[in-house]
Amino acid sequence: MAVDHDHPYKVFFSHTEMVRDLLLTFVKEDWVKSLDFSTLEKQNPSFVTDDFRDREGDVIWRVRWGEKWLYVYLLIEFQSETDPFMAVRMMTYVGLLYQELIKTGRVKPREKLPPVLPMVLFNGKFRWNAAVDIGELIEHVPGGLSRYQPALRYLLIDEGSYEDSELETIHNAVAALFRFEKSRTPEDVRRVLIALTGWIKAPSQRSLRRAFTVWLGRSFLPTRVPGQSLPEFKNLQEVNAMLSETVKDWVQQWKKEGLEEGIQKGLKQGLEKGLEKGLEQGLEQGLEQGLEQGANRERRALVRRMLSLGQSPQAVAEFTGLALEEILQIVEASEEYPAGDSPTPKRVSEPRRRASRKKP
Repeated sequence: MAVDHDHPYKVFFSHTEMVRDLLLTFVKEDWVKSLDFSTLEKQNPSFVTDDFRDREGDVIWRVRWGEKWLYVYLLIEFQSETDPFMAVRMMTYVGLLYQELIKTGRVKPREKLPPVLPMVLFNGKFRWNAAVDIGELIEHVPGGLSRYQPALRYLLIDEGSYEDSELETIHNAVAALFRFEKSRTPEDVRRVLIALTGWIKAPSQRSLRRAFTVWLGRSFLPTRVPGQSLPEFKNLQEVNAMLSETVKDWVQQWKKEGLEEGIQKGLKQGLEKGLEKGLEQGLEQGLEQGLEQGANRERRALVRRMLSLGQSPQAVAEFTGLALEEILQIVEASEEYPAGDSPTPKRVSEPRRRASRKKP
């Protein structure tokens, strides 16, 4: 079986056992138990490319559900960020699938369209936060107008949202794939690899073993240990042997990279906290100084007002609670700068101003 290295997940979910395990394990609904997985048939999704845009990462299957067919549209999302309008995209793809079924005669006139399970498989670093129901994206409308709005909900499989403890209890290749993606150390990788080798050892699973071998050697491991020269693996046993021989060196490299990342993160956080604390202290000090200066100006203005009304400095001190020395200092400042609080030069007499304008 040819391996598409640009869309490795498409290769994985082109195997019936991967689709079966995905539905049985991660779609926790009772109706899944009624599916006849022996009837799984992979469909050609090229019509989506022809009519809309390149969607080579998507996989479409159909499976018998009683006397009828159920179509499973699996959209594999490798983007690092969430697509906020994924519900609109899924509605479009499901509509194109129905158009294709009608155009090719799979659905005859007056026959009902088959049910479709739209699924999004996301393996991004951050958690998915987009609406899974298109109704959440449409403006609320009053009264009977709501009856005419489209309705579609897709099933989200967010790999990163599953706890390690939960995945470890699931013994199939899909759970192994998710655990590989979540692994943080070479020991984690080797532990999953050993378990996977025991789960897919049947002769009928040779193609799936080959898909994992190629993915580990060409896609997964190079991203975990950049710069390492990896051989062309023939099987999973060779991957395991290589890991067992080089795991110590890789551990040291991963620890070093983790330490460097931790130092950089610590410096950044320290700088941010330092700036934040500095700004906070500056604001507090500025506020305190401003309040103190404002209170001083109010006290000086009150003292000058009382003195102008003929009150003695001793009486003003007793009334305001200020020390007599401070009252006398305000009196001296008022005599030196009668125009106000700010030290401005005394007014120059009119004769002196006229004299100053005369030429020498």
